[in-house]
Amino acid sequence: MDNKQQTLAELGQKSGTIAAKNVLVGLDGFIDKIVHPVDERFGAGDHFKPIDTISAFGERISAAAGNSTNIELHTVMEKIGGNGPIMANALLSTGSKVRYIGSLGKPTIAPVFTTFATQTDAVSVCAPGMTTAAEFKDGKILFGDMVSFDAITYDAILQTMGEGKFFDCVSCADAIALVNWTMLPHMTDILNALVERVLPTLGPRENRAFLFDLADPAKRADADIQGVLHTIKRFQAYGYVTLGLNFSESQQVARILGCESLTSSEADLKKTAGKLRQALEISCVAIHPTESAACATKDGTFWVKGPWCERPKITTGAGDHFNAGLMTGRLLGLSPIACLTLAVSFSGYYVRTAQSPTLSDIATFIRNWQ
Repeated sequence: MDNKQQTLAELGQKSGTIAAKNVLVGLDGFIDKIVHPVDERFGAGDHFKPIDTISAFGERISAAAGNSTNIELHTVMEKIGGNGPIMANALLSTGSKVRYIGSLGKPTIAPVFTTFATQTDAVSVCAPGMTTAAEFKDGKILFGDMVSFDAITYDAILQTMGEGKFFDCVSCADAIALVNWTMLPHMTDILNALVERVLPTLGPRENRAFLFDLADPAKRADADIQGVLHTIKRFQAYGYVTLGLNFSESQQVARILGCESLTSSEADLKKTAGKLRQALEISCVAIHPTESAACATKDGTFWVKGPWCERPKITTGAGDHFNAGLMTGRLLGLSPIACLTLAVSFSGYYVRTAQSPTLSDIATFIRNWQ
């Protein structure tokens, strides 16, 4: 039985339990504008040739040094953004019960988040950030304004929703996903408060899961990254801890932890995931390049090939859908290989459709996966 058949079999047995699962997600929030930089324009609307690659975009900018240039950014769509809201939306599509805490607008919720906030009974601590995401065939460049995130602190969360309600929210959660550490300056302090003040006071909860995503920490100091990795390790005393990393992040974390930086081959990804899990002493480390994914758990190391899409409809949010698929698999109690297959399928479906899949959509997608 291959990984796709195994995943379909496990989904068939366990997908019905998802409606009873409670998930808490946070803590960011962006208004995302997805744009394509214009190379040549032939007429109105979408009659233009885009700048296809990041290197070509860089050459255009470099050529303007000492002069000036005007680069048109053609808006493809404007939508809710941020690692947390995108992941939470994907989890909503599975049928799980999602609660969101983050930056969706204050004193009122920003209009783009109105439906999402209602669906997740959201608590908003501050105004959202703003992102302009320039997408290319070989990646994306995100231009962000996130000054409002300075206001996201542990005390601000308690002041906004009340200490009792916050503790209840954490206590009720079968899974907790706290993402976008890089852009939230007080996230490590919030995580430390959770592990020191909140979780020790709660009663035991069988199979509680945590998922963390650093979200491109290249701009953060090594000492800061070491600090948050130490804090993430502390959550292991209170549940099943997963750290999700894209390939670039895995190389950076490996360097900081003194592990050898390896390639994205199957063997190397499995080896790196295993070494990082051993160094961090947590339940699971998952690494997801664009073309595949690997993870390490107590049961061993696992790898799956992804459903590669040559011309994606959207790429911003693909990693967040991977995380949502991974957490969904964990909530359902799937095997590691099925969790990975679910994760790459969530991402693969999303980049093709720009929509978050239901579990029925995912089952169909896996059946039709060539």
